Amino acid sequence: MKRVITYGTFDLFHQGHYNILKRAKALGDYLIVGVTSESYDIERGKLNVRDSLLKRIENVRQTGFADEIIIEEYQGQKLSDIIKYNIDVLVLGSDWRGKFDYLKSYCEVVYLERTKNISSTKLRGAGTNYNVGVVTDDTWDNGIVWEAKYVSGVHVESVFSEDEDAARIFCKKYELDSYGTDFDRFLDQVEIVYIKTPLETRAGYIEKALKRGKYVISDSPMTLSPEKVKGLFELAARQNVVLVEKINLVYLRAFNQLVWLTHGDVAGSVVCVKCSICQEHFEGGKSFNETVVYPLCAIIKLLGKDFLEVNTNAVKDDQGHLIYNMITLRYPKAIATIEISSSVEVEDEFVVIGTNGRITIPNDWWNTGYFEVKVDDTQFLKRFSFNFEGNGFRYLLQELLIMISDKRTECTRLFTEESRTLVDILRIIDERG
Repeated sequence: MKRVITYGTFDLFHQGHYNILKRAKALGDYLIVGVTSESYDIERGKLNVRDSLLKRIENVRQTGFADEIIIEEYQGQKLSDIIKYNIDVLVLGSDWRGKFDYLKSYCEVVYLERTKNISSTKLRGAGTNYNVGVVTDDTWDNGIVWEAKYVSGVHVESVFSEDEDAARIFCKKYELDSYGTDFDRFLDQVEIVYIKTPLETRAGYIEKALKRGKYVISDSPMTLSPEKVKGLFELAARQNVVLVEKINLVYLRAFNQLVWLTHGDVAGSVVCVKCSICQEHFEGGKSFNETVVYPLCAIIKLLGKDFLEVNTNAVKDDQGHLIYNMITLRYPKAIATIEISSSVEVEDEFVVIGTNGRITIPNDWWNTGYFEVKVDDTQFLKRFSFNFEGNGFRYLLQELLIMISDKRTECTRLFTEESRTLVDILRIIDERG
């Protein structure tokens, strides 16, 4: 007997679910279906499950394809189940392609193509669903396709690129519904536009999308011109739409809690903010300007917009390429330092030093779900931990939908004036090389 197993949430059961179960059953003689529990979905950051576990199990049962239904309750259970049930074939949707190849040592792993133009995400947002389009010049999505699966009301629909090959490959790679090189036609198909082109072209695409009344997410910085940034935000306000920068850090619960505690003097008055970051530690890689926005944004949120002075200490290699920089921002009563590198190894760390203690975020602090507070007159650390999954993009998307629902044209996680201050500092750093 050939034994097959597959897994899924099976929320808002639809034809795509039916098709994958039918095809999985055809691959063997006995089909086991694992349905995710509510606790496991919450643990892995799935923000949008509508149906109860019992309803999802019953929907799977009614197809008649499952010989046995089990509950998936924790990460790593698939390997245990493969061994426990003596599985020959593991079946998964093509959006998981490659992520479970490590299980090929235990059984055959098959990825089945999804059914086009239907998804639980679309059904969840019936009537209020927003189609998302990606503007790009390469085939890397920065995680938006995967992250959007965890948010109700958004669906990544299409991709635009001036390079037709890049658009076609991107569309096929992420199984989108359409691609093209005609920007106006692309805008006709979407309500939300994510712009991830090189810095020199971002502002132009943002302006065109805003003029068409689209909600816009842009990689940061949008431009190095403070005047242009001001103009783009004013255009968004006139068009009654939202313009947000993709700095995922400011949408994370842990970081916002850290900001509130810092402003509440949990460690006393802040005298120093220190952060270290390396360009190579970002998946897909980032330019210097795209990397430095993270520490600059954090510093602005903690110390404010009224900096007095910016100093840079750049180190370049023999070819004149920047490999390391120590940036210092002086405030009336505090100092902030940024240690940033392109290839030199630095330890990723974020520390807020106050007159009565310190707050520390270890390791990749821009993806934080955790930080520690040490107050001088206490013996132990106080630890703050918040659920964090993926790369943070899902939390930005969720906040964007709230802003749209509330009819807000300004993001309260990163105010317009804070974005302008960010660009002011970036321009100073850029001018000094």
